[in-house]
Amino acid sequence: MSLNMIKLCVGADSLDDLREWVAERALTAIAAGLPPQSGHVTRMQPKRVDELLDGGSLYWVIKGQVMARQKLLDIVAVTGEDGIARCRLVLGPEVIETVPQPRRPFQGWRYLDSDSAPRDLSDAGSDLDSMPEDLKRELAELGLL
Repeated sequence: MSLNMIKLCVGADSLDDLREWVAERALTAIAAGLPPQSGHVTRMQPKRVDELLDGGSLYWVIKGQVMARQKLLDIVAVTGEDGIARCRLVLGPEVIETVPQPRRPFQGWRYLDSDSAPRDLSDAGSDLDSMPEDLKRELAELGLL
């Protein structure tokens, strides 16, 4: 069973914001001759790297709900310009929408077991794909999704 991470998607007001950010990073990478990946730098290095890279994903919390995930491709130790050690999460280019799941605010990131992770929206039923994001969010808050 793979292990996942969960993190607040600070600065994104919607799933479309996240998708635009990821697409922009992918285009920048392609222009530099690199694979179309995005990344996220965080302060703390996870200790369970092997479990995370064994099929794990980074789940994004947007406006208080888990809304999407990206596959974790690699975890690289980096040093910032200020000399502080950090961690770069290398993420796949695809933003996979999940069934919305309410989540309280937290700092940093947390581990997320596969049993606790929301399932992909495509696995939940085709009617949900066409539903507006606000309606999905409200139904999830009511516990109906």
